[in-house]
Amino acid sequence: MNLIGKMLNNRYEVLEKIGNGGMATVYKAKCHVLNRYVAIKILKDEFTTDSEFIKKFNSEAQSAARLAHPNIVQIYDVCNEDNLYYIVMELIQGKTLKEIITEDGILSWKWSVNIAIQIASALETAHKNNIIHRDIKPHNIIITEDGIAKVTDFGIAKAVSNSTITAFGTTIGSVHYFSPEHARGGYTDAKSDLYSLGIVMYEMLTGKVPFDADTPVSVALKQVQEEPVDPMNYNPNIPISVNRIILKAMQKDPNLRYQNATEMLKDLSLALKKPDEDFVILATRNDDSPTQKVPTIYELEMEKNNDRKAPRVENNNNNKKEGKIKAFYTKHKWAKPVTIILVSILIFIIAMYATIAVLNGTRPNQVEIPNVSGAENAERMKKDAAIKVLNDLGFKDITVEEEYNDEIEEGYVISQSPEYQSNYRFNLTQKIKLVVSKGQKIVTLPNKMIGKNISDVKKELDELELKYEIKEETSEKVEKDIVIDVDPEEGEEITAATTINLVVSSGSAYKDVIVPSVLNETQENAVSKLTALNLVVNVSYEENASKSDGIVTSQSVNPGKTLKEGDKIEVVVNKQPTRSTLTVNVNLQSLMGYTEPAPTVQNTADGNTVTTTPEIPKAAVKIEVGEDTILSDSYSMTKTDISASHTTSGVKELKVKVDGVTKYTQTIDFNKGSQTVNVK
Repeated sequence: MNLIGKMLNNRYEVLEKIGNGGMATVYKAKCHVLNRYVAIKILKDEFTTDSEFIKKFNSEAQSAARLAHPNIVQIYDVCNEDNLYYIVMELIQGKTLKEIITEDGILSWKWSVNIAIQIASALETAHKNNIIHRDIKPHNIIITEDGIAKVTDFGIAKAVSNSTITAFGTTIGSVHYFSPEHARGGYTDAKSDLYSLGIVMYEMLTGKVPFDADTPVSVALKQVQEEPVDPMNYNPNIPISVNRIILKAMQKDPNLRYQNATEMLKDLSLALKKPDEDFVILATRNDDSPTQKVPTIYELEMEKNNDRKAPRVENNNNNKKEGKIKAFYTKHKWAKPVTIILVSILIFIIAMYATIAVLNGTRPNQVEIPNVSGAENAERMKKDAAIKVLNDLGFKDITVEEEYNDEIEEGYVISQSPEYQSNYRFNLTQKIKLVVSKGQKIVTLPNKMIGKNISDVKKELDELELKYEIKEETSEKVEKDIVIDVDPEEGEEITAATTINLVVSSGSAYKDVIVPSVLNETQENAVSKLTALNLVVNVSYEENASKSDGIVTSQSVNPGKTLKEGDKIEVVVNKQPTRSTLTVNVNLQSLMGYTEPAPTVQNTADGNTVTTTPEIPKAAVKIEVGEDTILSDSYSMTKTDISASHTTSGVKELKVKVDGVTKYTQTIDFNKGSQTVNVK
């Protein structure tokens, strides 16, 4: 269907196709209500026929639309029209992380950790809102032109996984990034997203995925059974801390991984500061059942080949049958390749079902965890009742945490982990955590927090059992680790469930710089050397005939002194004046407008004729350039070729005087080179 130019919902004008995925096609469109460009992801036709999928798709997309985070692609709208189901979202200018890895290969570890921090931050917000992505992979991460990572398709993978018709075809391309529990078809939670993030980091830093094979089933088996090769083995430049963060995120047992995105964020941030320190704790795995080997297609083929080569007793009947078969294939040449293809398909199907059987055979009993926390407007349960219900179902590993809550009555369950999900089944060995309300508690904040060290403030808040979040900001006035701001304000009465927002100084954003000497260097070298230190350079000029042209004669800050990046420094550069020659040509007759008188003819008494020629007067001509007189002399008023030259620099005033009266003036810029002025 051609949607270019179509107006959706009387609001979105489809402009061009910008992408195509397994479940949807993405278009660039213009919203005529808010006058902005958006991206529209339109479901493909094969998905729109499944009513259960459409219902789940709408529900999950609307839940994801509530997420607001700088590293999450914002969903603006979820619509359907004329059997078109689509999501309207933020239009991002950039490339997918997969495209960047394909183009650049191995990425630098610092940039990779920075991207991972942004993805983990997005997951942290989503998980706190009980939204699991389930399809974290480089294809779903867009890097903007400013280097910002944006995670897209939140919640949509869950809708796909609930559609039994389309799940296999949709998820086959993501199996390289699945967690083991996802590959087994079991329960997935926040820790599954962190496993996938570990694989994304692995691929960024090595240029390859940790598990690869010829078929998706084989890849899934490796996800479940095999341990990854240390990324450091492929890329020795990876710091030890980053290597261990990846391995911890990729633990087979979810209980041995990072338990939430916040934990992983802390280690990622610490890795940027202390990359070579081994601070990541890797727990050991204690398997209850041995690893089982599942024969691959290749191994099955090898067994068949070995059987063919083994010695056997042949009888005449077999020979006759083989002769008939050989004759058949000789006569029907098309039959042999068709037979090979059919046998290969049969072997693949047998291997796939054998794999599924093995996985199902090792899977513990699974039941649906009940809704004890009041999700989806259900009745919230009290702690004891919730524990009894879970115990009756066979769940034994249950932990309870208590926290103050402004809205939920004391003793009732606030939340459960894993969260309640309809039609999802869990292992009876699954750990379950219940958070129970302690009711509301009024607490008075300390009167003095701003200006104190953050460690002291944290100690005070911990004693009051208050929750807090810390945000670091650079400051040129406040020392590192000192509290700059607090919300709510100091001394204010709050409930114990309120989260305190603390703004803490991370110190100056600028490094110390030792000023070098740039004396006697050229202007270009001096400016280059100083700007390389992130100093702001101001250049001024002076004229000094005793020094070379274009070199630095002085600097405002002495060498060896310490400045901050961004500070200003001034250098003075010697600028020798440009000297040029001025030639002045004066046509005195034209300048004065003088007309030569005609001779006078007179008749004498004796009858002769006498011709008298009048005397031509003279005029004093003076040419001045600035304060210099370059010509001063008397000339006949009929003189037309008076000339004088003068070499100097700067901007000077040219004056031509006749008999002391200025008859011509002009400003001459000698920096423009030699010039000729004709005065007439």
